[in-house]
Amino acid sequence: MALCCAISNEVPEQPVISSASGHIYEKRLIEKYIKENGTDPMNGEKLSTEMLMEVKASPLVKPRPASATSIPAILKSLQDEWDAVMLHSFTLRQQLQTARQELSHALYQHDAACRVIARLTKEVSAAREALATLKPQAGVAAPGYTAPPQQPAYGAEANPEAAQQPMEEAGMSDEVLQKLQDKATLLTAERKKRGKTVPEGLAIVEDIKTYRQLASHTGLHSASVPGILSLDVCLKDTSKIVTGGNDKNAVVFNKDTEQVMAILKGHSKKVTSVIYHPEEELVFTASPDCTIRVWGVQTAQCAQIIRAHDAPVTGISLHATGDYLLSSSTDMHWAFSDLRVGRVLTKVNDPSSQHALTCAQFHPDGLIFGTGTEDSMIKIWDLKERANVANFPGHQGPITSIAFSENGYYLATSAEDSVVKLWDLRKLKNFKTLQLSDKYDVRSLSFDQSGTYLAVAGTDVRVYLCKQWQDLVVFNDHTATATGVRFGHNGTFLASASMDRSLKFFGIP
Repeated sequence: MALCCAISNEVPEQPVISSASGHIYEKRLIEKYIKENGTDPMNGEKLSTEMLMEVKASPLVKPRPASATSIPAILKSLQDEWDAVMLHSFTLRQQLQTARQELSHALYQHDAACRVIARLTKEVSAAREALATLKPQAGVAAPGYTAPPQQPAYGAEANPEAAQQPMEEAGMSDEVLQKLQDKATLLTAERKKRGKTVPEGLAIVEDIKTYRQLASHTGLHSASVPGILSLDVCLKDTSKIVTGGNDKNAVVFNKDTEQVMAILKGHSKKVTSVIYHPEEELVFTASPDCTIRVWGVQTAQCAQIIRAHDAPVTGISLHATGDYLLSSSTDMHWAFSDLRVGRVLTKVNDPSSQHALTCAQFHPDGLIFGTGTEDSMIKIWDLKERANVANFPGHQGPITSIAFSENGYYLATSAEDSVVKLWDLRKLKNFKTLQLSDKYDVRSLSFDQSGTYLAVAGTDVRVYLCKQWQDLVVFNDHTATATGVRFGHNGTFLASASMDRSLKFFGIP
């Protein structure tokens, strides 16, 4: 009598008997059932694998399928299998060919789209540059507009190349030295007269804290070479702004009318430093092309080219008289030049330090000035004696910016070490260090005209209250590093420029 599994009704390969019901089961089937239910499938009584008893039986030999009992049947089976494999292979080759054609078409479309995008981008850049060039013409052509009288030209304005002067020093005459001393005496007397009086109309701390972005202008410089590297505000009329860009141009912009007043073209490399004359319609620019240029805003023409250095110019600063310009360079020299005649009066380096100068700034009185060096040193110089009178170590990395406070006592400095240091010029020591976030990139420092606030530009733009040195407001509106920052009249607004090609204005909304 053949054994039969009570679950599958087939002859079991490994028969076992349940001690609970006495039925025969296939071992693998009953073990699986017990694992899931824990009972005998026939009577429902509790059952475990230990209660199963194996049945010793002769091994079962299954009969060969009828289809494989003869050679012709086996050959037919093999032929059917071969036919199926060939059909499958043919189908796969067809699918591969279709995929190749689709991929080729997609690549062709992608290449065509890239070409169209590149052409359109080039056309947009050209259109923007053309628009920026037309803006000042549109402003001049306005009905009822009368051009203001032009400033006297300094040198051969009609032929800028004729304004080039030899690099030989002309020397500082007694007349020049007396002029510097008289101006310093006058400014010192005025500062003492003002005392600690707060200027009328100065923005208060609560106003600064409420400042928000008022306007953003991105069309001043070329989009093909993006980035504004420098910024300055005219003190006489703070609605006039000058910016220097990566596109080798300087742009004079009117904040109130939102019009370009002049585009100053002439440098052969990027414009890294700009100054707007506080009293006259003059702009000064410096560039790694080793030149300093003097521009007439009304004519948008170069009036002077001062070649004071034989290496890139890294910084410029205007003397309080408005007639002389300080410049620094990677040639390790600072130079003092007469703007009216376009000549270098004196050019000095520090024999004890063979490092490039990275920036320069006049003290408000004009008799001393500071320079920053590539080896992290701030040097204070006496202009009349042309001597280094003090050194301020402490930074790490090249000095990126220095700024004197209007009170004449404080000096703010920054380098590539994510800190701003404040120095007391009376005690010649560092009295405060503003620790910024890690990897903060400081590019520009600027006190307002009263010395009440300090603006810092770099990874973001922020304003500190002097003496307490607490940050009042932080602006993260730029999408790239901010390279320049300046206060408007009495701190009523803040202007900043950035590598994102934008000039932004912040104030009370």
